[in-house]
Amino acid sequence: MKTSMLIAALGALCIMMQPASAQDVLIRGATVYTLAAQGTLENTDVLVRSGKIAAVGKGLTAAEGAKIIDAKNRPLTPGLYAGLSNIGISEVEAEPSTVDATLNFTAPAWHQQWRPEFDVTRAYNPRSVVIPVALVEGLTWTVLSPASGDGVVAGQGAAMTLDGRYDAVLDGSRSLFVDWDGPGPISGGSRAALYMLFDQAIREVRAGGAVNEQSLLHPAGREVLSGYLNGGRVVFHVDRAADIRAVVAFARRNGMKPVISGGAEAWLVADELARAGVPVILNSLQNLPGSFNTIGARLDNAALLQKAGVRIAFSPNDVYNARKIRQLAGNAVAHGLPWDAALAALTTTPAEIFGLGASRGRIAPGQVADLVLWDGDPLEVTTVADQVWVGGRAIQMRSRQSELRDRYFTPGASR
Repeated sequence: MKTSMLIAALGALCIMMQPASAQDVLIRGATVYTLAAQGTLENTDVLVRSGKIAAVGKGLTAAEGAKIIDAKNRPLTPGLYAGLSNIGISEVEAEPSTVDATLNFTAPAWHQQWRPEFDVTRAYNPRSVVIPVALVEGLTWTVLSPASGDGVVAGQGAAMTLDGRYDAVLDGSRSLFVDWDGPGPISGGSRAALYMLFDQAIREVRAGGAVNEQSLLHPAGREVLSGYLNGGRVVFHVDRAADIRAVVAFARRNGMKPVISGGAEAWLVADELARAGVPVILNSLQNLPGSFNTIGARLDNAALLQKAGVRIAFSPNDVYNARKIRQLAGNAVAHGLPWDAALAALTTTPAEIFGLGASRGRIAPGQVADLVLWDGDPLEVTTVADQVWVGGRAIQMRSRQSELRDRYFTPGASR
């Protein structure tokens, strides 16, 4: 009986997640954090039409039949991004059949590990029960990031809207992900070997020739990597300052557009990153060395990078607790990052990093209407989202977690 009830509840949640035609919406009297040139606007209206923001201003009117929301000066922000995540490709970590984030081979041959053509977006499940958990917390899009397993080149990912559609990839956001955070068996046990092997892969792409047992790349891999050697976005997971410098130089020399993920010691080379225009996606709660690569980790990393002019974004790297990304931003504010910069690191900046700045990350006419109405400061952990819109569609503020809470929690019951 309980099993059938749970299946029914999960089915209901999946129905909640299905995209529907967006109704025109007029949100009246909000404190609007536009993240655009207008800055923060008090007691301001936002008109949503056909899934996009049509107007921002005072005294706006809507067509007959539009949904009218009285914001009562509550904060209204763009929808937040969920960081680099496995949302939609990882359901239950203990059940391998539900985890599609990593390409693993059992054979030891090096060439089998170099598969840049591996694309995790093809395994994305918009009906994942993890998605409503993120949505009700104000997260409206994410960047799917493959895990590296035992390899160096993890594969490709992209930004995905969490609106329930199957074709959720956001155009222009596709990226290659590379794990450069220290030597391992696949690199021969040396950081220097990472460069040696990557140089070999690049020579294979540029020189062509037959694929044999000594090759690192298959023909499809050569084709994919070729695109990233012509200005493509490559996200390097790397923490140590010396490695960050070397990776940026390597990427530039070979025609790649680098993004640093991790960056625990990025503050040490902040000026160089700023001059090179290289953004950093970091976890601002990282302040203790988990390895020799992160000895220089510190809580004001984000503040120091932003002060130097480096574009920053946050990522908790946690599929099941992606909502904690707001805590990362709030913690960075507590350690010197300006509040506006912290909100931008959850909205505008990641959209720009992944090529989505023209359509997402701001509250401005023409932008996709991903919006969140909060009951307080969105960077406070006690604040909750009162309503979330994705593409102008109001989502049902329910998730599997809230369903379980309402079923089993009895207020005042003894524990």
